[in-house]
Amino acid sequence: MNNSILNQVSLNPEQQEAVLHTEGPLLILAGAGSGKTRVLTHRAAYLIEQGVNPWNILAITFTNKAAGEMRERVNQIVGMGSESVWVSTFHSTCVRILRRFIDRLGFDTSFSIYDTDDQKSVMKEVCKKLEIDTKVIKERSLLAAISHAKDELISPAEMELDAGADYYKQRTSAVYKEYQAQLRRNNALDFDDLIMKTVELFQNCPEVLDNYQERFRYIMVDEYQDTNTAQFRLVSLLASKYRNLCVVGDDDQSIYKFRGANIGNILNFEKVFPDTKVIKLEQNYRSTGNILNAANDVIHNNAGRRDKRLWTENEDGAPVHFRQFQNGYEEAEYIIGNIRSHVEKGEAQYRDHAILYRTNAQSRMFEEKLVHANIPYKLIGGVNFYARKEIKDLLAYLKTIENGQDELAVRRIINVPKRGIGATTLSRVGDYAAAEGISFYDALLNAEQIPGIGRGSAKVLPFTVLIQTLRARQEHGSVSELLEAVIEETGYVKELELEDTEEARARIENIDELISKVRDYDDNAEEPSLSGFLEEVALVADIDNLDEESNHVVLMTLHSAKGLEFPYVYMAGMEEGLFPSYMSIMADNPREEIEEERRLCYVGITRAKKELTLTAAKQRMIRGEIQYNKVSRFVREIPEECLDIKTETPGQRSKEEWESRREKRREAFLEARRNLRAKPFETSPVTVTKADHLDYGVGDRVRHLRFGEGTVLEITEGRKDYEVKVEFDTAGVKKLFASFAKLKKC
Repeated sequence: MNNSILNQVSLNPEQQEAVLHTEGPLLILAGAGSGKTRVLTHRAAYLIEQGVNPWNILAITFTNKAAGEMRERVNQIVGMGSESVWVSTFHSTCVRILRRFIDRLGFDTSFSIYDTDDQKSVMKEVCKKLEIDTKVIKERSLLAAISHAKDELISPAEMELDAGADYYKQRTSAVYKEYQAQLRRNNALDFDDLIMKTVELFQNCPEVLDNYQERFRYIMVDEYQDTNTAQFRLVSLLASKYRNLCVVGDDDQSIYKFRGANIGNILNFEKVFPDTKVIKLEQNYRSTGNILNAANDVIHNNAGRRDKRLWTENEDGAPVHFRQFQNGYEEAEYIIGNIRSHVEKGEAQYRDHAILYRTNAQSRMFEEKLVHANIPYKLIGGVNFYARKEIKDLLAYLKTIENGQDELAVRRIINVPKRGIGATTLSRVGDYAAAEGISFYDALLNAEQIPGIGRGSAKVLPFTVLIQTLRARQEHGSVSELLEAVIEETGYVKELELEDTEEARARIENIDELISKVRDYDDNAEEPSLSGFLEEVALVADIDNLDEESNHVVLMTLHSAKGLEFPYVYMAGMEEGLFPSYMSIMADNPREEIEEERRLCYVGITRAKKELTLTAAKQRMIRGEIQYNKVSRFVREIPEECLDIKTETPGQRSKEEWESRREKRREAFLEARRNLRAKPFETSPVTVTKADHLDYGVGDRVRHLRFGEGTVLEITEGRKDYEVKVEFDTAGVKKLFASFAKLKKC
């Protein structure tokens, strides 16, 4: 090769072929750890070297983390001009397009982006308005049905036509219609709308589509197996003019069917683009031979897949360890002990270890053991920084300044800090806004004209004056200056300082972190703006918050682990009924569901670089009941020559070990008895005073002195006290008595 880019790097023959094939549709089937990011970045660099304008290249990924990594690598290779390459997620790409042209669809370009909490708030209002009994039809199932419809590009009108005489479908379509109407009134979009509205824009406005087809003559899409119907349609429209579409993915890692991912998009790519060039990347650079052999033999049992087999020049390494225990307690004890042993021997650091499991509920036992062992850990899937009350409050101020039509944001902060604006006043403002066909905030601006509001208008006026003043500042200052003005003018931090509690200090620290984040945005964004910052916050994913340099053991579900790698991986709960799940085994189409679960197992196995340990328990407490499950079929699909199998039962421990343990327990018992005898017993019994009411309810965020922050899941009123069930961010689910717990609302 005479080109400089390829002379500078070492690519295997298949990688090199993928880089050089620049014209026409290209499907790269990239196995786990096969260097696909390397191929994509060098392909972008090669295109630029061959004379393609950087701004004519679009690279789409699924996470901000992946997008940032790709952009950094392209910058390192190309240097000048690489900043003009669009490297972003599907959602970020669509936001940039909609910010310019969504007015063609009747929205204002300053639209808000609603997160999950915002969607739930809207859905509550919708169900209340339509008199939906949420005990019969759950809000969560309605939101899921709407999300699925948007993934499939089904509009409310189309859903209504399809409903026919089916009562549930009729109610769902009515909810969908009203939900969209409320979003429209609030000038807001949810995540699914970002894709759907962009497709709608392209279909309704050919000149806008043509503009972006000319702009993006070369398109690359990563993780193509995870695309849904709407994303497939978006990419197809953009690529239909020049057809220089390169998609990269692995059907064996398609694990997001529950989010709408359509594996058919990658399996049937050549049917849509008949002249497709197909290249397989099968050489793995991550894992040992034994780990790959285990992965290959498991996934080989799937029928709906492309034929490929990972191989490596790495050593075979240790066999895959399988350990079976009596219960989940012993399982967690073993894994944590194994991690500690690696660190104490200097073989690894805490961050080199990941514990993966099928369901979030499995994390509790591991968290308790890690806390007890004083081992630092990071739980992926806990409460997002941007979901904390103080952060959502301040972001709601910024949203109101940017988009006054966002009623959710306005209502959240109208009494933060307290302004004495009552529910009656807010109700009359809402009625007036609906009658006049204006936004809630515009109605507040006209409060004096609202019938029956009386003195309420005088309380509303300072709020609207504050917002209008801050809007004027927005025109001339940075985003960080605007945030600091919000904090200063509202007295938000001053109130927390006066509170002078541990919780208040923690909130101030979070606010300080937000200020740091905004300043960092001002310093590093190409064109910093309030709308740009709010977009960045709205589009952040949980996995983007994983700091791979921090020295913590990582706990996460198998779904969250995709795209990551660790020297030591533990896959816990390898039992029939847990993984694969009971729901998959008993599904109407069990073959498809179990194949999805097997792909998830394949993803978990291929996260391991050096050692993989699979664990199972003979009995496990699930939903309060002890279940007895046999070993997962996925373990049984691994060839024996790759496995190191041990069943950890008391009978297999040495006699000396058990004698030692028994002696230690005896000494501890005698010591405890001596302490009891030395201490006089209290004569007065402990009394519990039941509170008249609790300051928090189900769904509220609370703080415990020992366990930290969590979400209230359930409150049961007993004769002597309230029993409160809380899911803590780091300590898992706990049942506590209210009088002793002394929980405080966040």
